Amino acid sequence: MKLVAKPPQSVDELTVQFGPHLKYIPPGGWQHPDSQSAQQLVKTHCCFCGQQCGIQLKVRDNQVVGFEPWEEFPFNRGMLCPKGVNRYMQSSHPDRLLDPLLRTGQGFATASWDEALNLTVRRIREIQEKHGPDSVAVYGGASLISEKSYLLGKFARLAVGTRHIDYNGRLCMVSAGTGYKLALGVDRNPNPWADIPEAEVVLVIGANVGECFPITTDYLWRMRDNGGRMILADPRMTPISRNADLFLPLRPGTDAALLSGLLHVIVRENLLDRAFIEKHTTGFDQVEQAVRAWDPRRTAEITGVPPESIEKAARWIGGTRRFMAFHARGLEHSSHGVENVLGVINLCLATGNIGRQGAGPNMITGQGNGQGGREHGQKCDQLPGARHIDDPAAREHICKVWGIEDSQLPHAGVSAVEIMEAIHRGEIKALVSICFNPLVSLPDSSFTREALSRLEFFGVIDFFLSETAHHADVVLPGSLQEEEEGVVASGEGRVIKINKAVDPPGNARADSWIICELARRLGRGQYFPFQSTRDIFEELRLASQGGTADYYGITYERLEENMGLFWPVPSLDHPGTPRLFEDLHFHFPDGRARFHTSEWRRSGDPVDEEFPVYLTTGRVVSQYLSGTQTRRIGALVDQYPEPKLEIHPKLAEQYGIQSGDSVTITTRRMSMTLPAFIVRTIRPDTVFIPYHWADRRSANQLTHRTLDPRSKIPEFKCSACRIERAAASPRQLKVLG
Repeated sequence: MKLVAKPPQSVDELTVQFGPHLKYIPPGGWQHPDSQSAQQLVKTHCCFCGQQCGIQLKVRDNQVVGFEPWEEFPFNRGMLCPKGVNRYMQSSHPDRLLDPLLRTGQGFATASWDEALNLTVRRIREIQEKHGPDSVAVYGGASLISEKSYLLGKFARLAVGTRHIDYNGRLCMVSAGTGYKLALGVDRNPNPWADIPEAEVVLVIGANVGECFPITTDYLWRMRDNGGRMILADPRMTPISRNADLFLPLRPGTDAALLSGLLHVIVRENLLDRAFIEKHTTGFDQVEQAVRAWDPRRTAEITGVPPESIEKAARWIGGTRRFMAFHARGLEHSSHGVENVLGVINLCLATGNIGRQGAGPNMITGQGNGQGGREHGQKCDQLPGARHIDDPAAREHICKVWGIEDSQLPHAGVSAVEIMEAIHRGEIKALVSICFNPLVSLPDSSFTREALSRLEFFGVIDFFLSETAHHADVVLPGSLQEEEEGVVASGEGRVIKINKAVDPPGNARADSWIICELARRLGRGQYFPFQSTRDIFEELRLASQGGTADYYGITYERLEENMGLFWPVPSLDHPGTPRLFEDLHFHFPDGRARFHTSEWRRSGDPVDEEFPVYLTTGRVVSQYLSGTQTRRIGALVDQYPEPKLEIHPKLAEQYGIQSGDSVTITTRRMSMTLPAFIVRTIRPDTVFIPYHWADRRSANQLTHRTLDPRSKIPEFKCSACRIERAAASPRQLKVLG
């Protein structure tokens, strides 16, 4: 999709040309009214989702005042979604934190940096002296540049000395990463997005691409323009379903059953690539036996997908040598998310669709640095280079780089949700958090609020005062993405350069300076000699060398010259690795990929007579994650100002609900009331709520803390609820969709 020379004359014309979520960018970009004298144009990337679209920020007088499209960047070629178009507007937002804050009896008061840092260090030391090193935990974020992710992991383990560090990517990518490591040995997409137009069949399952990853839709449309076919599996008819060749309306929480049913048909009709299976994989016999029970009729009973649709989809998948699958949180936010992911990979391995152009399983990364943020050490079980923290060889390498003994390096701690549970049990007494808003983003928010109230000390680094930060004892004003130089890894696995555009405003400081300064005041400054993020990246290169996510051959200069490099890049003359497994050698000692059985089991919060309706949650195009940033940008708020309850006309009629009526939704944990939004694009047994809002508008008041046993991801996408009309609303029934 190219930007057209002639601007659209109306909203309708814009929608025809670009689709409902791609934005026309006029020559000169959209910019602040006072930005005409902007003196600098900085090539960088959007701060939001894992697509990491290229953008040029206009800078004047140390302020970002507008933007221009970066048409040369190969991923998005100048296109941006509503969030990207408006992302520059937060830089000088009036809510920006400009001074350290300390809690007082009357709320927060501004303080000096010495006061705030010294109090933070003093409380950490006091609590650890009384309760031990693991009584303090650290939360990180998957939107941090990779240098900060690396730095935070080192800070937690060496400066604080705790094993408890995890990050908000635990709510996003860990089921995908776990499944890919189990099956393929590496946590990265096998394919670059440039492969998508070459596919003949694409399965999109549990991924609202049109709203959550809008630029990716262009790749899917080009695939269809080339004659390819798209299968969409989801409880909701999301925007891309309008162009799907086959829609599979599965019930929430039944993905593993559907995937087993598809593989059943492929096995039954001998659409397998037996030669590939025998030469390059192990474990297929057990999987073949397991899927024999999932004939289309039984699969249909569990999933709600018609048997004939299951048969058709399976024949399309098994009948091509260019099959790609894409999945996101709808598949992974589950107590069996890893099994779901393994079911997708099984389809690709069984048909030999991997290691070639237009063939392979792929995860769609949600957060800005969701890929890089889990590669270099802020995940509870991981060391830099995507090494496992309990691997003796990995520990030896990192200890050598850091100049420490193995006894100084803690072992694995607990995950993000489990940290809250440990706070409830009294095992964790203090928490330091950056780039994480758990009061909005964790399930069962009442449980999270209670945990925060039990902390003896809570310190937050952030640039806005999030809902969670209101509970802090110390708030340290940090930096936006454009205020530090660094790298991120996009969802493709392309490592790209974030260029610094401005300095933090007022008395705010760069996140990396704050973390290093805390480390120095904790008496560990010898391990944190960094004067810049470039210094951090040079150590990161060494720490990742020889690991799965090997960045050793990457430099800032090479990233600038090549508009990014796909890891692994093991040497300075290595060109990068856009497509994995082209040699059909997988990341295991025997070089073979692993099949794993993908067992379906019921949700941890099952429907019953008292709670007969499925509740699922997700995103809308104008908002990002917990909304800390996007809910402050008026142009985005106007698109979707409050959460609504999506409900099918049949279900609405059953409960006497009309469009706009107030509806009370009750789960086994909490109730909330929202306006009804009646649509035909959702299953009649399911309701949907977007999750970007806080307090009484937070969808995560209702969700539950059931975790996948391997990835520890919460089951956001399948809860049981009941609904009732809360108050009479004399509005005419309006059916949309």
